Amino acid sequence: MDKLNLTLFKHAAPKQMVFNLMLWLTLVSSALLFAPVSLLGALKLDSVVNQYAHFIGLGLIIGAAYLLMKIANYFLDEAIHYLRSKRTVETIENKVLLLDPIERALLREFFLQGEAVLTLPENEAAVKSLLETNILEYLGNKKHYAIHGPTADYKISMAARRYLNRQVLRLPPGEPNQEQMQLLIKARPHFIHSVVPSRKHAA
Repeated sequence: MDKLNLTLFKHAAPKQMVFNLMLWLTLVSSALLFAPVSLLGALKLDSVVNQYAHFIGLGLIIGAAYLLMKIANYFLDEAIHYLRSKRTVETIENKVLLLDPIERALLREFFLQGEAVLTLPENEAAVKSLLETNILEYLGNKKHYAIHGPTADYKISMAARRYLNRQVLRLPPGEPNQEQMQLLIKARPHFIHSVVPSRKHAA
């Protein structure tokens, strides 16, 4: 039993331990300060509370201040996350309206190749632009090649997927015929054939 308790103590996160300590400090201090005198007398705690009332009050102030700070931080983090998400969506919406032919062709590659992840050259302007505007998401797996420089794996971000329909990417409805496919192949970015072949990944 002692070994089990020691294991649980070791695995407890320090922040969680501090939070639990402050929560209990606040609860116990509040109970001692605001409990009815008759109840404290029955528990024989009235003399202890009278003697150490200033310490109990200080504990209540410290515990309550800590908990209020945690609550304020939580709502602040939520507000920051909301504003950041909103800004990301606005950036994506604006960029989708202003895609140039190379950027649009690059995004079509995910659909034409049927891949969730593509290996792309990092230094290409279209890749940089789509990454900066949160349409592409960097996944790592960086490699260096003498011919076309560094490459890495990218996927279309979850936030951008809802905006990239066939109309935006100028893909024909349904299965493209031979003539349409030739036009799509002709419009492919020049660097697609020179990079490392992409591998199948989970989205």
